[in-house]
Amino acid sequence: MKVRVYPSVVSGSLPAPASKSHTIRAVAAAMLAFGKTTLFHPSHCNDAEVMFDIARKSGATVISFPDRVEITGKSYLHQTIINCGESGLCARLMIALAALFTSEVIVTGSGTLLNRQLGDIIIPLNHLGVDCSSENGYLPFKIRGPIKAGKVNVDGALSSQFISGLMMVLPLLDENSVLTLKNLKSAPYINLTTEVLKNFGVKIEKISNHQFFIPGKQIYQPSQISIEGDWSGAAFLAVAALISGNLIITGLDPESTQADANLKDFLLSAGLTFSQTDKQLYLSKNNIPAFTFDCSDSPDLMLPLAVLATCAKGPCTITGTDRLRYKESDRNAAIQQELGKLGIRMVAGDNKIVVYPGKIIGGETCSHHDHRIAMACAIAGLVAQSPVIIQGAECVSKSYPAFFDDLKSIGAHIETFTQE
Repeated sequence: MKVRVYPSVVSGSLPAPASKSHTIRAVAAAMLAFGKTTLFHPSHCNDAEVMFDIARKSGATVISFPDRVEITGKSYLHQTIINCGESGLCARLMIALAALFTSEVIVTGSGTLLNRQLGDIIIPLNHLGVDCSSENGYLPFKIRGPIKAGKVNVDGALSSQFISGLMMVLPLLDENSVLTLKNLKSAPYINLTTEVLKNFGVKIEKISNHQFFIPGKQIYQPSQISIEGDWSGAAFLAVAALISGNLIITGLDPESTQADANLKDFLLSAGLTFSQTDKQLYLSKNNIPAFTFDCSDSPDLMLPLAVLATCAKGPCTITGTDRLRYKESDRNAAIQQELGKLGIRMVAGDNKIVVYPGKIIGGETCSHHDHRIAMACAIAGLVAQSPVIIQGAECVSKSYPAFFDDLKSIGAHIETFTQE
């Protein structure tokens, strides 16, 4: 799909999309619970739908309604090959969950996920008695359990998602475990996982920021969960308002443990004008000062903030960017290339990028099959001097299927074309 975004002023009110991260974690936990779990207003993006499909094929009953999904879990796997589509979170969670079982399970995927290193997985699983192998850290992974309780160290430099998987599995074992984390990035996502587990009656005891005691012999209890609005998707809408209009974004919990709820702290530290009442975020066009931001714990904020920086009064520095090379695309290189096509200079350095503000001239860009690159280019189009064209824009369905429709609803002039 090709999308053309014209210079536009946005105005109005929009609900935040449902959180993909919250939905996928809740589905994984519901698979492990005996009885019916109800997820209200979950995400139905591509990655979430992959997780619902995994649950069905793994023996759970999954019934969808307009406002909710009901999941009745099972304690066994019906499938020996688990396809996680393009979802890194699904893959890392399912590698951990597959370790519960004695039969060999192959976890694989498709598209961009096959080109992504999944991080420190094999060594911790081997330490816990699991036979696990892969091709140099890439899918497919072969896993044969059962996993045993114990003390284990995990390096979280590349991703915290496998750590979340272990946190889901270790409480089910007969003995207690201690999980020690090294080089942890995206720490808020660990908090999101522990909050989800708490909803299912599972306790994780925090010894320190990098060590957790996990009691064994716990049982997942079915639950009823309202899925939060997604701060990651909402960040693009927020930037649209800050550079090109005004907007009320509803459904965003100010106390959320989502990593990208750090957007509030950024807005405050940068001196930008906004307000939040209950779960409504009010934003309008601002004079954007030069700013710095460390995205180590909230890497998905880098791209919307890079677009925001194009409208700033001076150069802006975003640090903690090195591991963004291992996302759906090499995001450091991709955003530098695509904003460069639009007249913006960016310089990537040692674990940082510097954005030099300037006029966005418009032109043709490529999504790199990366949903967040496509969304960033679209937001840049709102303040361009001429239309911005995005090739491969259908990839937004990975996390935010209604993204372009939502932008249209608040006044963005967008044309969509089917690519041959």
